[in-house]
Amino acid sequence: MPIKNNSWLSLFLGFLAIPGAVSAQENEAPYDKVQEVFSGNKTVVGEQVDFPKENDSIRSVIVTMEPGERTEWHRHGTPLFAYILEGELIVTYEGVGERHYKKGDALLEAMTVTHQGHNTGAEPVRILAVFLEGDSNSLTIAEEAPVKN
Repeated sequence: MPIKNNSWLSLFLGFLAIPGAVSAQENEAPYDKVQEVFSGNKTVVGEQVDFPKENDSIRSVIVTMEPGERTEWHRHGTPLFAYILEGELIVTYEGVGERHYKKGDALLEAMTVTHQGHNTGAEPVRILAVFLEGDSNSLTIAEEAPVKN
C-alpha cells in the first residue's frame, strides 16, 4: 500500500531527528559498514530530478532481461533509480549516445530522453528499479524509435 501525503518523507526526516540517528559531522547512519550506492539530483543525461508533488509513493521492481533482449524505446514519467544487480547492459539515449552499465552500477535514469536498453552479455541482466510515483504520471511510456539521419 503506498504511503500518502508525504508520510514517507516525514518518517525519513523524523528518523534524522532522533538523537544519534545520524551524525551531523559525518552525515552517516549509525551502522558499522555503509557503502554509498548513489547520491545525486540529476539523471544520467543531466536532467534535474523533479519529485512528485501529489499522490507520492514508491514502487520497486526487479527487471530481468535475457541475453540479447532489448527493451522497446521508451521514457519515464517519474524519477527512476536503478541498480544493476547482475549482468551488463547498454542503454542508447536519443541524441546523447550509449552508456554501459554493469553489476554494481547505480543511476538515476533519464526521464524525458527516449532510450532503449540492450542486454549485450551472455548472462541475464537483473535490475532493481525504484520508481518515485505520483502526479498521475506513467512509470514507463512507449516511444517511437528515433529517426536516424
